[in-house]
Order: sequence, then structure tokens, then C-alpha cells
Amino acid sequence: MSRESNFEINESESQFELHLNDGLAFLEYHREENKIFLTHTEVPEQLRGKGIAAELVKHTLQYCRQNNLIVVPACAYVAKYIDKNPEWRDILSEGYQM
Repeated sequence: MSRESNFEINESESQFELHLNDGLAFLEYHREENKIFLTHTEVPEQLRGKGIAAELVKHTLQYCRQNNLIVVPACAYVAKYIDKNPEWRDILSEGYQM
């Protein structure tokens, strides 16, 4: 199954967005200088269980790495994703334990 998706940063809403044909998934954030708190992931109910949240978190972490941001995974899903994908641990806030 293929789907169209478009990743964007919506600074006015403080969220990373994955625009899909049939909905919008988003990851809310709060930023303090070079530290970014990833606070809540939301995927439309009809799209859950299809890997969309993982795709959104991956794009978000790529953006954070490219922009030298220190990630604080305040969202349980983001923390679980990083735990399963340890290649992202290098961008975690110092002292944050997985």
C-alpha cells in the first residue's frame, strides 16, 4: 500500500506535521533555545496502526539532528521509538536515560 505524505514544520502551531491523503498526523513541540521538547504525537484514528507515527517521529528526529537540536522526548511514543531505534540516542538531552 502506497500513500502520499508531506512532512512540514508548522511553527505557528508548534508542531511537526505529516500531511496525508486522508488526514493529518502531528507531533507537538516546545522549544527553548537549542533544546526541543517533543510533547505529544497524534495520528487520526482511521490511520492508526499503519506506521504513520513512526514515519512522523523519524522525520522529526532527522530535522532535529540536521538543526543541532537537543531532544527531550516528553511524549511516551517518541521515547518508545528512540528506545527501539538507538541510532537516535546521540541527540537526546544529556542525562536522559532510555
